Amino acid sequence: MKIRNLPILVFCILLLVSCQFAKNNFLDQNSGNGISVIRYDRLQYEYAAFDSYAAVQKMNTTYSWLTQTLLQDVLGIGQVFEDGINQKMQAYFQDSTRLQLLIDVQEKFADISHIEKGLTKGFKRLQKEIPGIRVPEVYTQVSALNESVVIVDSLLAISLDKYMGTDYPLYSRYYHPYQCSSMIPERILPDCFRFYLLSEYLFPDNLRGSLLEIILYRGKINYVVQEILGYKSAEKMIGYSNEEITWCKENRKQIWEYINSTGQLNTTDPMVIRRYIHPAPHTSYFGENSPAFIGVWLGMEIVSSYMKHNNISIRELLEMNDYRKLLEESRFKP
Repeated sequence: MKIRNLPILVFCILLLVSCQFAKNNFLDQNSGNGISVIRYDRLQYEYAAFDSYAAVQKMNTTYSWLTQTLLQDVLGIGQVFEDGINQKMQAYFQDSTRLQLLIDVQEKFADISHIEKGLTKGFKRLQKEIPGIRVPEVYTQVSALNESVVIVDSLLAISLDKYMGTDYPLYSRYYHPYQCSSMIPERILPDCFRFYLLSEYLFPDNLRGSLLEIILYRGKINYVVQEILGYKSAEKMIGYSNEEITWCKENRKQIWEYINSTGQLNTTDPMVIRRYIHPAPHTSYFGENSPAFIGVWLGMEIVSSYMKHNNISIRELLEMNDYRKLLEESRFKP
């Protein structure tokens, strides 16, 4: 059934959603109240497995914004207001593989209180460091292995199906072992804050996009996540194994010398930059025993040195975009 006056309906729905977001824009530091994650994934499961009318109604009204983002931007299966979109969504998730994924997510993440506690702790720390920073409405969803974390304005959606554990059988059909190593529940919190801060503090358009700028930009984002979540080291924040931690410490000086001697620090070549900051079995420049994300790790090391030698706040760090100055004032000595 088509609805006339559609723009008015959409406006009213978005207004209600905006009001709901406004309630969560601040977390009281002194109260026991915290972030309550909305289990949108359960509505997906109920609709796909039991043809629940109540579930799909809630998806299309209370959580219309998330449903629109999921269908149009993440899954790409249709426009949210087109005829038959509910049936198309249901058929998509009734596929035997995807339905099993929904079932497995319900079992694996029956209790997410530890995630809620971690989000609350992290955002309270962020609000202390950056007064007035907005706190997103947080949802869990199943994205059919398309995205890990989705950020849209004041919405943060965690795709639980991307954190089922390295040994989850379905992963071996679509991913390499090095990719599965980060698809574990322990990566949910750091991923949430990393993607959130990347969306709040965008890489400036006026910069060249050199390796130096990008590793320090990524480095400062990950350094802040390390601080607010209480990781003891950059290596633990990234998720390195003990062997990878040892390798980094033993080869720290050689990595820095290689990047400087080859002129890579100033390169804007996307293929070079990709090798330093993207997932891979290893960093190709340094052999098979090296871990991936060497650029991110190195950026965190430089930023950590900068913070030790300069009296600035987390907020000032995040707002700083003069990365040559940051390097010079870091007194970084590998």
